[in-house]
Amino acid sequence: MTPAQFQAATGVSRETLDRLTLYADLLVKWQKKINLVGPATIPDLWRRHMVDSAQLWPHLPANLPRLIDIGSGAGFPALVLAIMGVPEVHVIESDQRKSTFMREVARQTGAPVTVHTQRIERVSGLTAPVVTARALAALPKLMDLAVPLLAKNGEMLLLKGQNIDEELTQARKIWIFEDTRSPSQSDPSGVVLRLREVRPNE
Repeated sequence: MTPAQFQAATGVSRETLDRLTLYADLLVKWQKKINLVGPATIPDLWRRHMVDSAQLWPHLPANLPRLIDIGSGAGFPALVLAIMGVPEVHVIESDQRKSTFMREVARQTGAPVTVHTQRIERVSGLTAPVVTARALAALPKLMDLAVPLLAKNGEMLLLKGQNIDEELTQARKIWIFEDTRSPSQSDPSGVVLRLREVRPNE
């Protein structure tokens, strides 16, 4: 997938595409020094990373004030969503080098991103209406990490893979929630998973 094909698929403005292209260029440059993403994904990064992240945009609530992305790694989906227009994005990533990379991308692209370099479990006093995550952990563990960060009536938007049915079964032993699934635009075996009304299964 090319940047032009990405623009056609997502409908982003030329300015937004330029900022995402700068992000992609920085990723390729930094990848030579530190392992930000799987090396095999670099030739197809506009599909594997940019579209994969951007597909969350239509699922975001209208007028969303703040988003938290956990285990952000190289900034997906957080930085893409910030560049696309989420006004306040917080990313939580324990890896110092990846955090440094995300801060540099945010600086050069003007993305409204705050990077928290710490373990997710240690973050306190930070909540948002939406928590996102991508390729971080199996759903039961992921929910343990994300639920404390959810604002009242908040929801999770998660990019998940082919084991989603098994993960949902395991998660329901611990949590009660409403879930909706949408096919992934970047991975035929993947889904966009939305979780709402999350509460402990007591």
